[in-house]
Amino acid sequence: MPIVQCSDVSKTYRQGRVVVQALRQINLTIDRGAFIALAGPSGSGKTTLLNLIGGLDQVDAGHIIVNGNDYQQLSPSEMADVRMHQIGFVFQSYNLIPVLSALENVEYVMLLQGVPTKERQTRARAILDEVGLAGKYDRRPNELSGGQQQRVAVARAIVSGPAIVLADEPTANLDSKTGERLLTIMRQMNTSHQVTFIFSTHDAMVMEFAQRLVIIRDGEITEDRSTPDEP
Repeated sequence: MPIVQCSDVSKTYRQGRVVVQALRQINLTIDRGAFIALAGPSGSGKTTLLNLIGGLDQVDAGHIIVNGNDYQQLSPSEMADVRMHQIGFVFQSYNLIPVLSALENVEYVMLLQGVPTKERQTRARAILDEVGLAGKYDRRPNELSGGQQQRVAVARAIVSGPAIVLADEPTANLDSKTGERLLTIMRQMNTSHQVTFIFSTHDAMVMEFAQRLVIIRDGEITEDRSTPDEP
């Protein structure tokens, strides 16, 4: 069974008196374990679709089923539970908590989940080691480079064992070499942790790393193709 099913999904926003059709009857199926990029120019609807898949926004029409959860049938508390336990998020601006260390930032979701302290710390250290941040557990975000902060964000997204990680323009604030290292780490985690990665991007390098590329323009899917040759 696919991990994501979007059926005739539409989304409209109002900006004053102006109505903006962000998505128009999107149909998209994503297999478990995919490494897929939703690409397109600014305003194309790719981030809107990512937010809908993540349960951060609601459709105006159509249905979204993620990991067996029909979003239109869930209460707000059930939807929050899906986001906490089944979906990891990586944002363009890192979204780390400034007063917490790298280790504490990675622990944070597990703290909300009620994972015991010793297990939280063990898992957080292991995942930080995996993303190449061994020995930097006690560094706060302002003591880390942009690439290191984004690796902390990836570790935080993965550590609680989600089925899906949604990454919104994760390389946008990174230079090309740092971005390539980050994507290599994410691809390795996609394989080793069997986590589905879905990117929203207009970065050509992310598109090259993706195993499947979905192009969105003016709220519609204009191209959907596999990219079997890995970088």
